[in-house]
Amino acid sequence: MRADRLVATLLVLQARGRVTAAELAEELEVSVATARRDLESLSVAGIPVYPQAGRGGGWQLVGGARTDLSGLSASEARALFLLVGPAAAIAPEAKAALRKLVRALPETFRADARAASEAVVIDTARWGARDRGRPAFVDVLQGAVVLRRKVRLTYEGRARSERVVDPLGLVDKDDIWYLIAGTQRGRRTFRVERIVEAEVLDQPAERPADFDLAAAWDEVVEVVERKRSLLSATVSIEDRFVPILRDHFGRHCQRLGVVDGRARVRVAASTALDIARTLAGWGTQVEVVEPGAVRLELARIGAELAAHYAVSGEPQAEG
Repeated sequence: MRADRLVATLLVLQARGRVTAAELAEELEVSVATARRDLESLSVAGIPVYPQAGRGGGWQLVGGARTDLSGLSASEARALFLLVGPAAAIAPEAKAALRKLVRALPETFRADARAASEAVVIDTARWGARDRGRPAFVDVLQGAVVLRRKVRLTYEGRARSERVVDPLGLVDKDDIWYLIAGTQRGRRTFRVERIVEAEVLDQPAERPADFDLAAAWDEVVEVVERKRSLLSATVSIEDRFVPILRDHFGRHCQRLGVVDGRARVRVAASTALDIARTLAGWGTQVEVVEPGAVRLELARIGAELAAHYAVSGEPQAEG
C-alpha cells in the first residue's frame, strides 16, 4: 500500500540522511519513477524533503541525517499523519506504523499527530451498497509482488483457466482490486475477485527494468474507457439535472451548451442499448436529439414496459 511506502521512505531518509531515487527504489523494491513520486509526495505534503542536484546529490531531510522523528516540526508531523492516517483504518500494518511514529515524536506534538491521523475516514462502500471487502488473495499477491516471485493462478474468466504469471503490481480502483501481471502472451490485467486460487512459486518473477505501475494502469484505463465510449449521443435536459446525468455517465458526459433554455449534453457508452438503458429511467425529462439508434432503443424499451404493465381495467372487488 502506498501509505506504507511513504512511511518506509521517510524512515529510510531518517536512517541514511540522503538517498537517490535509484537507491530508494532498490531498497523498497519499486521502480525508480515510483520512488521519485513518493519522495515528491512527501515534499508536497510539507515534510522537509528536498532534492540536491549534482555529483553526490540525492534527496535528503533538511538538517541532515537523523535517527528518529524528533526533528519534525508540529506542522510537518500533522502533514505526515494527514497523508498516511486514512490508510490505518484499512491496513493493520499502517496502523502499527503510525503508532510507532507517534511514540517517536516529542510529547508536545503527539496530540496533534493523533488528531491528524484520525481526521479522515475512508468508507469504501457506495451509498446503498455493501462494502465489498478485501479479496482473499490480495495479501498473497502483494507478497509475491514485493518478493518478485511467480504465481500460479486459477482464474474464472469466460472459462476457468490456470496459468503462471509474473506479478507486477496491484491496483485498487473504486474498491475493486486488479492484478497487472506479465504472461506468455504479454501483459494482462486480472480482476482479483475472480481469482479462485493463487500459489506463490519459488521461482523469480520477471519484471521489466522500466516498468512503472501507475503508467501501466493509465494504459489499462485508457483502453477500457475507449471501449466504453464507442457510441455517443446528444441529449437535451434541464441544466439543473446535468450534475446527476454526469454521475450516471462519469467522464463520458460533456455539457455542450444551452439551446432553447435547455442544456445540450453529449453522453457516451459502448452501444446504443447501453445509453438507452441509462436514460430510460428519466422518462421525458431527457430528450435524445441524436442518433436515431438510441431513440429507437428507447422507443422499444418504452413499448415493452407499456405492454408488460398495461392494465385493461380496475380489478373487480369480490362480493
